[in-house]
Amino acid sequence: MRSALTMSRLLLLAAILSASLHAADKYLFAYFMGNGETGVYFAISDDGYNYRSLNGGKPWLPPAHNGQLMRDPHLARDPKGGFHMVWTWGWTGNVFGHDHSKDLANWGEQVATHGLPGVDGVKNVWAPEMVHDSKSGEWIIFWASTVEGRFPETAASLDKGNNHRMYARSTRDFKSFSEPWLFFDPGYPVIDSTIVPGPLGYDMYFKDERQTPLRKHILRATAPSPRGPWTIQGEAFTEEWSEGPSALQVGEHLVVFYDHYRQPQGYRAMRSRDRKSWEDVTPLISFPVHPRHGSFLKITAAEAARLEPRKD
Repeated sequence: MRSALTMSRLLLLAAILSASLHAADKYLFAYFMGNGETGVYFAISDDGYNYRSLNGGKPWLPPAHNGQLMRDPHLARDPKGGFHMVWTWGWTGNVFGHDHSKDLANWGEQVATHGLPGVDGVKNVWAPEMVHDSKSGEWIIFWASTVEGRFPETAASLDKGNNHRMYARSTRDFKSFSEPWLFFDPGYPVIDSTIVPGPLGYDMYFKDERQTPLRKHILRATAPSPRGPWTIQGEAFTEEWSEGPSALQVGEHLVVFYDHYRQPQGYRAMRSRDRKSWEDVTPLISFPVHPRHGSFLKITAAEAARLEPRKD
């Protein structure tokens, strides 16, 4: 009887400790403002829905190079330790930005990396993101580019001549990269892809970029591997003029935050338990003023403590 009571108490204590540790986890939002010329900003949340700015509302990571932008920052945790960030380096050009940190507080050298080296007619490299392939041990960096002369069959649907498709390169160390490949082409222009684990392997949330007929909304695709192949699931689950999706697991829900960039402008959010039925939870969220789209990352209490005290 005493043994049974002891075991019961131990199980109860373990449950309490687990709940306490879970409650201590926080969520980090990395974003930009304006045109991205001032750098990357951080905000933090206790519940995954309501965010407060860090560093007194000043950029945590200012640009290190003249003329460089820091748009669309994407944060990822390295399974070997530390964190990576990639971002849009400029409106035009053939490079994306990368930086590395051991603790989220202090960052290293901001490096420009070619998206499509040796390819003529590359108009841009937009909204790079990354996903770790646990089977190969490689990172896959993927982004949207328009390459002049490619995909003429979709020219009639274009917005400002941007005939985007998703391209990718892989790396183990962010120094040596594979040759690029066409990563995702659903048969029409797309941008702003983000990838998270899903019930069918991996989920991709992306923006259908067609202007004619008007789409500009967000859909879900699935794949057995982070390399694809990708299959679109269902219809769009956001309204037109939505972009920059970023997915975050909060409790039993996957929350997809996105940037609604026509009036009324602002961040919005949809959530789902099964990735099929979506609920609008925009009334539940709050952010610092005028954030532009970025990414979300679950962090520990210790990691958060390194960020919250900073005042300078």
